[in-house]
Amino acid sequence: MATRTTLGVGIVGAGFIGRFHVRSWQGVRDGDVVATASRTRASAEALAREAEGLGVGTGVTAYDDVAALVRDPRVDAVWVLVPNHARLEVVRAICAEVTSGRAQLRGIAIEKPLGRTVAEAAEVLGLVTGAGLLHGYLENQVFAPAITRSHALIWSRAVPGAGTPYLARAAEEHSGPHNTWFWNGEHEGGGVLSDMLCHSVEAGRYLLTPPGTDPATWLTPVSVSASVASLKWGRARYAAELLERYPGVNDYRRTPSEDYAHAVYEFRNGDGEPVVVEATTSWSYVGAGLRLSFEMLGPEYSMSADTLDTGSKVFLSRRLMQDEGEDLVEKQNAEQGLMPIVPDESASYGYTAENTAFATAFLRGEQPAESLANGLEVVRLLMAAYASAEQGRTVSLEEGFEDFVPAVARGAWNPRAAGPPAGPSGDARS
Repeated sequence: MATRTTLGVGIVGAGFIGRFHVRSWQGVRDGDVVATASRTRASAEALAREAEGLGVGTGVTAYDDVAALVRDPRVDAVWVLVPNHARLEVVRAICAEVTSGRAQLRGIAIEKPLGRTVAEAAEVLGLVTGAGLLHGYLENQVFAPAITRSHALIWSRAVPGAGTPYLARAAEEHSGPHNTWFWNGEHEGGGVLSDMLCHSVEAGRYLLTPPGTDPATWLTPVSVSASVASLKWGRARYAAELLERYPGVNDYRRTPSEDYAHAVYEFRNGDGEPVVVEATTSWSYVGAGLRLSFEMLGPEYSMSADTLDTGSKVFLSRRLMQDEGEDLVEKQNAEQGLMPIVPDESASYGYTAENTAFATAFLRGEQPAESLANGLEVVRLLMAAYASAEQGRTVSLEEGFEDFVPAVARGAWNPRAAGPPAGPSGDARS
């Protein structure tokens, strides 16, 4: 029997999401983790040990230099999982190694969002395509089994008889990120809208698009109406808690990021019909833990999914004193009472399927359907939502938003401060 060829994958970024991806690799057959990189060798080594301990890589090499990782002859493709403010610099370094001939790569996969602005995302796409690399946009939710299976069934069983769907709702909510940089608007590129509405927008576009079709060819963007708010973390008590928990974080009493965002996008679908995506995200949701919810509505049908509506639960009485942890669900907020169990979060949230899809495509020399072009379009849709929220009006999606930088990212947004809100260029609106 012929030896099966596997893709050698280098993981760049050893934080929370890096560990999530490595755990998901237990379900990936066409790729092995062969190298890790982080700003510190200790972090890279810790992730390498985790990969070896899980059996998803052998002899995993740790680097504190991304260029050295890319030049590793075992590395065929790179997964870029670094923080938003470091992403462009890392992609520049990777592509420089490839275009110079010092490194041979098949492909690159990059975490959401592709950039903090349209200009950043466009540069990332240009660098990668200029280097001749296959590319994938790491948007896990469009690979989540509950979504992909429902999507396939609706389009095969309901749409032929009743017509195409007209409304998709998607929401991601939890009680807040794990790392300081997420909370600082300049590093994140905004707040929860930048961090998580990217998921909900792409999930909504996916649900409203026929299987095997690029959303960009089926959905024509028309307009967006959005709002953002600082509901919880701008309150004095919780702003002080952030300062204590994350040294170096912005003082949310003065320069908060939004912890709630809602956007309603209108598109025209391939049938010429108006369709809508409702996207909601929050860092101010306190429940059992991370909640992802999805709905799709059509003329004679609907679907829904909720990650906290699990098949198994446990009850722990108040007499059981529990240590804090996330062994039941990501962003867990309690250790007592009736708690849902998400048995395999990497699979449930779509990480396993997305990494399988990208590893297989890169190994075969094929361009993945969820490409960086999708990531660029998502960033444009996010910037349009920020513009709508700042201007207090519905915004046309015919605009490009190439030069737009959200007020939150500029430190110019504080809804609790007296005076008119800051405009898109930092000016006060009359």
